[in-house]
Amino acid sequence: MKRSALLSVALALAAPVAAQSPVLDQAIAAGEVGERYDGYMGVVGTAPPPVERQVRAINIQRRNLYIQLSQRRNVTPDLVGMATACQLLSQLPAGEAYMLPGGAWHRRSPGQRIPLPDYCH
Repeated sequence: MKRSALLSVALALAAPVAAQSPVLDQAIAAGEVGERYDGYMGVVGTAPPPVERQVRAINIQRRNLYIQLSQRRNVTPDLVGMATACQLLSQLPAGEAYMLPGGAWHRRSPGQRIPLPDYCH
């Protein structure tokens, strides 16, 4: 599958998997939760149990979508997740946390361009 086709898949995924609660929105704004390079959300350090449960629930929804799309597109779910991550990371608002393949968490500064993984280019 071409990279452009995967990115269009990522665009289709970004909206349905982004629905979340005000508690999770607050955790994201506080830098306790962020987007990962693999298309999943992650907890930065520790977070209250309700936030961790919501992150797990969103990741289950994302994984199910990645599996469904991967079967239709004849690619792996991991590839769909990484394509989605490219889109999500490129649109991440200032102040939000993100993780790149090195495993360290960062927060996007105003005006900062996130250095996307090589597979995004």
